[in-house]
Amino acid sequence: MKGSPFRGRGGLAKRIIPCLDVKDGRTVKGVNFVDLRDAGDPVELAWNYSNQGADELVFLDITATVERRKTMVELVKAVARQINIPFTIGGGINEIADADALLNAGADKISINSAAVRNPKLIDELAAAFGVQFVVIAVDTRSIGDKNVVHLNGGRLPTERQTLEWILEAESRGAGEILLTSMDHDGTKGGFDNGLLKTVNDAVHIPVIASGGAGKVEHFVDVFEKTNVDAALAASVFHYGEILIPDLKRILQDNKIEVRI
Repeated sequence: MKGSPFRGRGGLAKRIIPCLDVKDGRTVKGVNFVDLRDAGDPVELAWNYSNQGADELVFLDITATVERRKTMVELVKAVARQINIPFTIGGGINEIADADALLNAGADKISINSAAVRNPKLIDELAAAFGVQFVVIAVDTRSIGDKNVVHLNGGRLPTERQTLEWILEAESRGAGEILLTSMDHDGTKGGFDNGLLKTVNDAVHIPVIASGGAGKVEHFVDVFEKTNVDAALAASVFHYGEILIPDLKRILQDNKIEVRI
Protein backbone atom coordinates (compact mmCIF):
# COMPACT_ATOMS: atom_id res chain seq x y z
CA MET A 1 0.00 0.00 0.00
CA LYS A 2 2.97 2.35 -0.28
CA GLY A 3 1.17 3.72 -3.34
CA SER A 4 -1.74 4.84 -1.16
CA PRO A 5 -3.23 8.19 -2.23
CA PHE A 6 -2.36 9.52 1.22
CA ARG A 7 1.34 9.08 0.66
CA GLY A 8 2.66 12.60 0.07
CA ARG A 9 -0.68 13.83 -1.27
CA GLY A 10 -0.42 11.43 -4.20
CA GLY A 11 3.13 12.48 -5.10
CA LEU A 12 6.65 11.84 -3.91
CA ALA A 13 7.41 15.36 -2.73
CA LYS A 14 8.34 15.63 0.93
CA ARG A 15 6.53 18.27 2.95
CA ILE A 16 8.05 20.89 5.26
CA ILE A 17 5.64 21.89 8.02
CA PRO A 18 6.17 24.67 10.57
CA CYS A 19 4.34 23.98 13.82
CA LEU A 20 2.87 26.77 15.90
CA ASP A 21 2.18 25.89 19.52
CA VAL A 22 -0.40 28.41 20.68
CA LYS A 23 -1.03 29.46 24.28
CA ASP A 24 -3.29 32.39 25.20
CA GLY A 25 -3.31 33.56 21.57
CA ARG A 26 0.50 33.65 21.19
CA THR A 27 2.96 31.25 19.60
CA VAL A 28 5.25 29.68 22.20
CA LYS A 29 8.12 27.19 22.18
CA GLY A 30 9.85 25.21 24.90
CA VAL A 31 12.29 22.34 25.46
CA ASN A 32 10.92 18.85 26.17
CA PHE A 33 7.44 20.43 26.37
CA VAL A 34 8.33 22.89 29.20
CA ASP A 35 10.03 26.29 29.74
CA LEU A 36 7.87 28.07 27.18
CA ARG A 37 8.92 31.37 25.60
CA ASP A 38 7.09 33.69 23.25
CA ALA A 39 7.67 33.26 19.51
CA GLY A 40 5.22 35.77 18.04
CA ASP A 41 1.74 36.30 16.67
CA PRO A 42 0.41 33.07 15.09
CA VAL A 43 -1.45 34.80 12.24
CA GLU A 44 1.62 36.86 11.26
CA LEU A 45 3.83 33.77 11.43
CA ALA A 46 1.36 31.80 9.31
CA TRP A 47 1.37 34.48 6.63
CA ASN A 48 5.16 34.59 6.66
CA TYR A 49 5.51 30.80 6.35
CA SER A 50 2.98 30.67 3.53
CA ASN A 51 5.07 33.23 1.63
CA GLN A 52 8.32 31.39 2.41
CA GLY A 53 7.06 28.22 0.75
CA ALA A 54 5.94 26.05 3.65
CA ASP A 55 3.83 23.15 2.37
CA GLU A 56 1.44 23.08 5.32
CA LEU A 57 1.09 24.45 8.85
CA VAL A 58 0.08 22.83 12.11
CA PHE A 59 -1.42 24.83 14.99
CA LEU A 60 -1.62 23.15 18.38
CA ASP A 61 -3.50 24.84 21.20
CA ILE A 62 -1.20 23.32 23.78
CA THR A 63 -3.27 24.12 26.85
CA ALA A 64 -6.75 23.42 25.46
CA THR A 65 -6.92 19.82 26.66
CA VAL A 66 -5.49 20.57 30.09
CA GLU A 67 -7.69 23.59 30.69
CA ARG A 68 -10.76 21.96 29.11
CA ARG A 69 -11.09 24.84 26.68
CA LYS A 70 -12.21 24.54 23.11
CA THR A 71 -9.68 25.36 20.41
CA MET A 72 -9.87 28.88 19.08
CA VAL A 73 -12.30 29.07 16.20
CA GLU A 74 -11.50 32.76 15.79
CA LEU A 75 -7.81 31.99 15.26
CA VAL A 76 -8.72 29.51 12.52
CA LYS A 77 -10.85 32.10 10.75
CA ALA A 78 -8.05 34.68 10.94
CA VAL A 79 -5.46 32.24 9.60
CA ALA A 80 -7.74 31.02 6.80
CA ARG A 81 -8.15 34.61 5.61
CA GLN A 82 -4.38 35.10 5.42
CA ILE A 83 -2.94 31.95 3.85
CA ASN A 84 -3.55 29.65 0.89
CA ILE A 85 -1.75 26.51 2.07
CA PRO A 86 -3.39 23.68 4.03
CA PHE A 87 -3.34 23.85 7.81
CA THR A 88 -4.20 21.50 10.65
CA ILE A 89 -5.45 22.53 14.05
CA GLY A 90 -5.47 20.51 17.25
CA GLY A 91 -6.00 20.84 20.97
CA GLY A 92 -9.13 20.24 23.02
CA ILE A 93 -11.07 18.45 20.26
CA ASN A 94 -13.22 15.94 22.07
CA GLU A 95 -16.26 15.42 19.86
CA ILE A 96 -17.66 15.77 16.35
CA ALA A 97 -19.04 19.26 17.09
CA ASP A 98 -15.55 20.58 17.97
CA ALA A 99 -14.09 19.30 14.71
CA ASP A 100 -17.06 20.55 12.72
CA ALA A 101 -16.65 24.09 14.07
CA LEU A 102 -12.93 24.15 13.18
CA LEU A 103 -13.36 22.74 9.68
CA ASN A 104 -16.21 25.16 9.02
CA ALA A 105 -14.01 28.02 10.21
CA GLY A 106 -11.43 27.14 7.55
CA ALA A 107 -9.09 24.45 8.91
CA ASP A 108 -8.15 21.77 6.38
CA LYS A 109 -7.52 19.01 8.91
CA ILE A 110 -7.98 18.45 12.61
CA SER A 111 -5.53 16.77 14.96
CA ILE A 112 -6.50 14.77 18.01
CA ASN A 113 -4.28 13.25 20.66
CA SER A 114 -5.47 12.77 24.24
CA ALA A 115 -9.15 12.47 23.30
CA ALA A 116 -8.37 9.68 20.83
CA VAL A 117 -6.41 7.63 23.35
CA ARG A 118 -9.15 8.02 25.96
CA ASN A 119 -11.90 7.25 23.42
CA PRO A 120 -10.48 5.46 20.36
CA LYS A 121 -13.96 5.28 18.77
CA LEU A 122 -13.68 9.05 18.25
CA ILE A 123 -11.28 8.30 15.37
CA ASP A 124 -13.91 6.10 13.69
CA GLU A 125 -16.56 8.78 14.22
CA LEU A 126 -14.44 11.62 12.81
CA ALA A 127 -13.33 9.57 9.80
CA ALA A 128 -16.95 8.61 9.08
CA ALA A 129 -18.21 12.17 9.50
CA PHE A 130 -15.54 14.09 7.58
CA GLY A 131 -13.38 11.59 5.68
CA VAL A 132 -10.11 9.92 6.57
CA GLN A 133 -8.07 12.70 4.94
CA PHE A 134 -9.24 15.21 7.58
CA VAL A 135 -8.12 13.18 10.62
CA VAL A 136 -4.57 13.55 11.92
CA ILE A 137 -3.62 11.56 15.00
CA ALA A 138 -0.92 13.29 17.03
CA VAL A 139 1.17 10.96 19.16
CA ASP A 140 3.50 12.26 21.87
CA THR A 141 5.91 9.50 22.81
CA ARG A 142 8.74 9.09 25.30
CA SER A 143 10.94 6.08 25.93
CA ILE A 144 10.50 4.52 29.36
CA GLY A 145 12.93 1.67 29.88
CA ASP A 146 13.01 -0.28 26.63
CA LYS A 147 9.56 0.83 25.48
CA ASN A 148 8.15 3.85 23.68
CA VAL A 149 5.08 4.97 25.60
CA VAL A 150 2.26 7.31 24.54
CA HIS A 151 1.84 10.43 26.71
CA LEU A 152 -1.22 12.67 27.06
CA ASN A 153 -2.10 16.21 28.14
CA GLY A 154 0.80 17.92 26.40
CA GLY A 155 3.22 15.22 27.49
CA ARG A 156 2.36 15.44 31.18
CA LEU A 157 0.68 12.05 31.58
CA PRO A 158 2.19 8.68 30.63
CA THR A 159 -0.25 5.97 29.56
CA GLU A 160 -0.18 2.19 29.35
CA ARG A 161 -0.20 2.35 25.54
CA GLN A 162 2.91 1.42 23.58
CA THR A 163 3.50 3.79 20.69
CA LEU A 164 3.58 1.49 17.66
CA GLU A 165 0.63 -0.58 18.86
CA TRP A 166 -1.45 2.58 19.35
CA ILE A 167 -0.49 4.01 15.94
CA LEU A 168 -1.50 0.77 14.20
CA GLU A 169 -4.86 0.85 15.99
CA ALA A 170 -5.36 4.51 15.04
CA GLU A 171 -4.64 3.68 11.39
CA SER A 172 -7.11 0.79 11.45
CA ARG A 173 -9.80 3.09 12.88
CA GLY A 174 -9.46 5.71 10.15
CA ALA A 175 -6.52 7.98 10.91
CA GLY A 176 -5.39 9.64 7.69
CA GLU A 177 -2.02 10.78 8.97
CA ILE A 178 0.23 10.36 12.03
CA LEU A 179 2.04 13.30 13.62
CA LEU A 180 4.70 11.60 15.73
CA THR A 181 6.54 13.73 18.28
CA SER A 182 9.48 12.30 20.19
CA MET A 183 9.40 14.09 23.54
CA ASP A 184 12.95 12.92 24.25
CA HIS A 185 14.11 14.90 21.21
CA ASP A 186 11.62 17.81 21.31
CA GLY A 187 13.28 21.21 21.53
CA THR A 188 16.77 19.72 21.94
CA LYS A 189 17.83 20.51 18.33
CA GLY A 190 19.82 17.28 18.34
CA GLY A 191 18.02 15.65 15.42
CA PHE A 192 14.86 13.61 14.86
CA ASP A 193 14.30 10.18 16.44
CA ASN A 194 15.10 8.39 13.20
CA GLY A 195 15.05 4.87 14.66
CA LEU A 196 11.50 5.19 15.98
CA LEU A 197 10.33 7.08 12.90
CA LYS A 198 11.61 4.41 10.54
CA THR A 199 9.97 1.64 12.59
CA VAL A 200 6.62 3.43 12.51
CA ASN A 201 6.83 4.54 8.87
CA ASP A 202 7.66 1.02 7.72
CA ALA A 203 4.68 -0.37 9.66
CA VAL A 204 1.90 1.94 8.43
CA HIS A 205 0.39 2.80 5.06
CA ILE A 206 -0.57 6.40 5.82
CA PRO A 207 1.71 9.46 5.90
CA VAL A 208 3.92 10.02 8.93
CA ILE A 209 5.01 13.51 9.97
CA ALA A 210 8.28 13.57 11.93
CA SER A 211 8.34 15.96 14.87
CA GLY A 212 10.79 16.72 17.66
CA GLY A 213 14.48 17.52 17.46
CA ALA A 214 15.13 19.60 14.34
CA GLY A 215 18.13 21.86 14.90
CA LYS A 216 19.83 22.22 11.53
CA VAL A 217 19.26 21.56 7.86
CA GLU A 218 21.16 18.25 7.99
CA HIS A 219 18.55 16.86 10.38
CA PHE A 220 15.89 17.24 7.68
CA VAL A 221 18.13 15.55 5.11
CA ASP A 222 18.75 12.71 7.58
CA VAL A 223 15.12 12.13 8.50
CA PHE A 224 14.01 11.87 4.87
CA GLU A 225 16.97 9.72 3.80
CA LYS A 226 16.93 7.38 6.81
CA THR A 227 13.19 6.98 7.48
CA ASN A 228 11.36 7.97 4.25
CA VAL A 229 8.66 9.77 6.26
CA ASP A 230 6.33 11.97 4.23
CA ALA A 231 6.87 15.21 6.10
CA ALA A 232 9.08 16.87 8.71
CA LEU A 233 7.77 19.38 11.20
CA ALA A 234 9.66 21.90 13.28
CA ALA A 235 8.99 24.98 15.35
CA SER A 236 11.74 27.04 16.95
CA VAL A 237 14.28 26.76 14.10
CA PHE A 238 11.67 28.34 11.84
CA HIS A 239 10.17 30.79 14.37
CA TYR A 240 13.53 32.33 15.28
CA GLY A 241 14.87 32.38 11.71
CA GLU A 242 17.60 29.79 12.29
CA ILE A 243 16.46 27.90 9.18
CA LEU A 244 14.72 29.60 6.27
CA ILE A 245 12.37 27.36 4.32
CA PRO A 246 13.62 28.36 0.82
CA ASP A 247 17.21 27.55 1.88
CA LEU A 248 16.12 24.26 3.43
CA LYS A 249 14.26 23.19 0.30
CA ARG A 250 17.21 24.04 -1.94
CA ILE A 251 19.51 21.86 0.16
CA LEU A 252 16.99 19.01 0.19
CA GLN A 253 16.85 19.26 -3.62
CA ASP A 254 20.64 19.21 -3.77
CA ASN A 255 20.47 15.95 -1.82
CA LYS A 256 18.06 14.45 -4.37
CA ILE A 257 15.08 14.73 -1.99
CA GLU A 258 12.01 15.84 -3.92
CA VAL A 259 10.27 18.93 -2.54
CA ARG A 260 7.90 21.53 -3.94
CA ILE A 261 9.69 24.78 -4.71
